Amino acid sequence: MTVLHLADQKPFTTKDGSTIRSILDRSIAPVENQSLAEAQVPAGTATQRHYHRRSEEFYFILEGSGEMEINGETRRVGSGDAILIPPGAWHTIIAHETLRFLCCCAPPYAHEDTYFE
Repeated sequence: MTVLHLADQKPFTTKDGSTIRSILDRSIAPVENQSLAEAQVPAGTATQRHYHRRSEEFYFILEGSGEMEINGETRRVGSGDAILIPPGAWHTIIAHETLRFLCCCAPPYAHEDTYFE
C-alpha cells in the first residue's frame, strides 16, 4: 500500500513554468500509467504555451480564477472547474488570481514530453 502526504512533497518548477508538488508519480511511488500533482500559478502570470505529444491531462481548479487557452479557444475558469487537455493540444493557463489546481497526466508527466513553439 502506498500512502503519501502532500505536505511532505517538495515543490519543483515544470518546463512550462508552473510550480508543482507531486502527489503520486513515478518519482515517489510505484506508479505506471498516470501522475497526479498539485500545481500553482501566481496571480498575473501564465504557464508557457506548450503541448504534450503523449500525455492527456486533466486540470481540476481548487482555488483562484483565470483563463484556459487550448488550441486557440479561451474560456474563463475557476474553482470547481475540470478541464480536459488532449494529447497534442497547445495550451496555457493564465492566472487572474493565484490558481491552485490538480493536474492528472496519463501517461505520467515527463519533462521530455513537453514541447514549445
